[in-house]
Amino acid sequence: MSQQNDENIEATTVDVEEQVETVEEQAAEEVSVEETLISSLTEELAAAKTEAAELKDQMLRIQADAQNVRRRAEGDVEKAHKFGQEKFSRELLSVLDNLERALAASPEDEATKALRDGVEMTLQGFTSTLAKFNVEAIDPQGETFNPEHHQAMAMQENADFPPNTVMAVMQKGYSLHGRLLRPAMVMVSKGAPSIDENA
Repeated sequence: MSQQNDENIEATTVDVEEQVETVEEQAAEEVSVEETLISSLTEELAAAKTEAAELKDQMLRIQADAQNVRRRAEGDVEKAHKFGQEKFSRELLSVLDNLERALAASPEDEATKALRDGVEMTLQGFTSTLAKFNVEAIDPQGETFNPEHHQAMAMQENADFPPNTVMAVMQKGYSLHGRLLRPAMVMVSKGAPSIDENA
């Protein structure tokens, strides 16, 4: 009986060892599956984070581009409001010039007084209307010559004026909101002629 018990114990031990091995194998397989699953999920998480970062960066760029386009459009609209009348204003300058020429050419006598007064009032009304729309005259008589706002038609030696000074304005210039519509046509002084001391 003792032998039979030993055999039973031995058989039971073998069964238990087989069961332990089976359980260990199953546990090892489950751990392997879990490790594979964890590894796979970790890779997917890393890929999702990378994609989210790229999409966030792309969204920020799109927002910045949209903001730049909006600012540019607002600037364009502002310029259109400010300078939309530029061509029209430039065309009106010839009318203003003709009114000024008419005044300069008309004699100051009783026969033409009414006509002269009418032209003066028309010129004043025209000038004030242009001023309301920020069209301003550039009349640089006596100022230093500025090539950005003046166009030199002639240079002349003159002891009464320092060199590079506007002596006469042949035609006034005009600006719209500070932007040049037409340069003033001017005569510029060269200064007094130099005296040769050896002569």
